[in-house]
Amino acid sequence: MKEIKIKGYGKINLSLDILGRRENGYHDLEMVMESVDLYDDICIQKTNAGIEVRTNHKNLPTDERNLAYRAAQLLMEKFEIKEGVRITIDKNIPMAAGMAGGSADGAAVLTGMNQLFSLKLRKEELQELGLKLGADVPYCIEGGSAHAKGVGEILSPLKKIPACWIGIVKPDFDVSTKWAFETYDKLSEKRHPNTQRLLDAIQEEDLDKIGKSMGNVLEYVTIEEYPVIAEIKSKLMKHGALGAMMTGSGPTVFGIFLSKEKALDALNHIEIGGVEKWVQTLM
Repeated sequence: MKEIKIKGYGKINLSLDILGRRENGYHDLEMVMESVDLYDDICIQKTNAGIEVRTNHKNLPTDERNLAYRAAQLLMEKFEIKEGVRITIDKNIPMAAGMAGGSADGAAVLTGMNQLFSLKLRKEELQELGLKLGADVPYCIEGGSAHAKGVGEILSPLKKIPACWIGIVKPDFDVSTKWAFETYDKLSEKRHPNTQRLLDAIQEEDLDKIGKSMGNVLEYVTIEEYPVIAEIKSKLMKHGALGAMMTGSGPTVFGIFLSKEKALDALNHIEIGGVEKWVQTLM
């Protein structure tokens, strides 16, 4: 085998809570995450030596700042791989959007190179390596519906959420994850989502209750700085969403809908310049 093609799927948070901060600066989190059918196409080819990253996105770095590059570097150093790789990323997941696009690419490269070079690593071993790259990488290797704790690496699979459509809206600006967490740490009063209520709703397969039980502690700081996020949430709810929320540190907002038609209609009512829009299913 000289090349492999693989998809790196984006995610949304149905819940994101910060339980505390560790001495090393990392935060203890509790999250409920879902893979969405919005993905980057990645092709990994064997070459004679080195790591080369190509992409269709002009703003995506192709050096050590790219998690796909670092994933390849990690495996090549650990297993003393003498050959090189060319990684081609057809980018569809928006960057700096709270949808784990970079982590999805890193996870895909770990998974793809495991097959391409016959490393025979188990999923758990890949996730352990992925954590060295970023807190979302283990989840992106797992995919699907998951309850996450720790910094995001302690994963418990959940029952699949009932069939629905996800309307996704990405405003034309980026939000720094580092800024969002640092700003949250400075809040004197912190409100937390009821994650257990959301977990119960998922277990009961109650889509309406799922929509009403979502919550993200980082919304409070990000909306304060970027009120358009609240405007998008409001319009999604007004036009039929069972629930709407910002994912990750933002700025992407999503709504849960019972039908594709309702999702498309809601997105058509968001007339804010520069936004990107998608209607996707959950994986």
